[in-house]
Amino acid sequence: MLAMVANRLCDPDSKLGMWDRWLPTVYLPSCWDLKLEQMYEAMDVLYEHAAEVEKHVFFETANLFNLKVDLIFYDTTTASFSIDQEDEDDEGIRKFGRGKEGGWGPQVVVALAVTQEGLPVRSWVFPGNTADATTVDRVKADLKGWDLGRAIFVADSAMNSVTNRDTLARACGKYLLASRMASVSEVNNDVLSKRGRYNVIRDNLHAKEVIIGDGERRRRYILCHNPREAERQRKRRAEAVRFLEQELSRHPEPKATAQWAIDLLASKRFKRYLRVTKTGKVRIDHGAIQEASRYDGKWVVETNDDTITLEDAACGYKGLMVIERCFRALKRTRIKMSPLYHWVPRRIEAHVKICTLALLIERVAELLCERPWGGILHGLQELQISYFSTPRHRFFRRNPLTHRVRSILKSLQINRPNLIEGLEEQPQNL
Repeated sequence: MLAMVANRLCDPDSKLGMWDRWLPTVYLPSCWDLKLEQMYEAMDVLYEHAAEVEKHVFFETANLFNLKVDLIFYDTTTASFSIDQEDEDDEGIRKFGRGKEGGWGPQVVVALAVTQEGLPVRSWVFPGNTADATTVDRVKADLKGWDLGRAIFVADSAMNSVTNRDTLARACGKYLLASRMASVSEVNNDVLSKRGRYNVIRDNLHAKEVIIGDGERRRRYILCHNPREAERQRKRRAEAVRFLEQELSRHPEPKATAQWAIDLLASKRFKRYLRVTKTGKVRIDHGAIQEASRYDGKWVVETNDDTITLEDAACGYKGLMVIERCFRALKRTRIKMSPLYHWVPRRIEAHVKICTLALLIERVAELLCERPWGGILHGLQELQISYFSTPRHRFFRRNPLTHRVRSILKSLQINRPNLIEGLEEQPQNL
């Protein structure tokens, strides 16, 4: 298990690639005699005891950092396969679905619960056609008895609907959800236009509470504002409008069928500020520009928890970017959980658990070293060990420790490796 987790952190590869190509390049004596079949057997053991392993590992980590776990961030993503067909049997979990990054194909849904610090609490794997809201009952049941304090379900706007809110209220009790601003009339008309001063939580975070309705229909919104982000968005929009003005001035007959106009109308950045007249001409939409300015630096959070403070609600959702960063590390940038090559459900789930353990180690290292994992890994690559063989002995000798390596080892509270390892006498030929 150590070898598979370490491989995900250092140089992610398939189990076969790890066993055949990666293990011979690292100093890991306990795994030198490892057979490929034993790796799959270890995955089966992990699957059988995953809940106990995750719980023990997490609370050991929580004790290390003296964490008080009262906010749990939960979200889902998808992991794809390099196949064209879904599992046809009822036991299979590779099902057709629309991936989070777009596209349609066989996949599984991976759910992750993390703390505010980005430490994974637990992971789940569901069939690829599972709706996000239907996973909550299972998550709540699995975390019951973990003594996590006040666990609040925090998720992005994709989870915010009347049906999902009812499901979350029954399953989780308390939730904190982002709200779509432009497409939800109550938020757009009532929440954003509510008068009143913001409370300054910090320089880049202002917030105010907005209550809509009474009694059972009462809804609590938190309107948040980031002045720095608002200014950045305002400048970016002004640059886009200037570009459009210059582009339109270059074309006396701005027909929507012209190639330059088609390119602008297809652009994610520019199309929102353009309109096509009844005569087929392209014009700048000043109404859309003014409407867009209403949302500069703002986001809205909805909660059914009357006890959570304004600051905790605002900071709580802002921290949801932590889980998005975790998914990014899991899937694309470093650990590379997908595409998956396993087909047996227990192996698929074990693979996700291995990747989650790697993510936990990565986050622990980042918190201890106060630097990103990429920098930590790059620094540790300066630590090398070489094999030597003399007429009388054979051994491994590490290179001199650089200042960066010494600093990282100290931050991680790891003792310096011995200068000489594995000293043995050469076998004498008889």
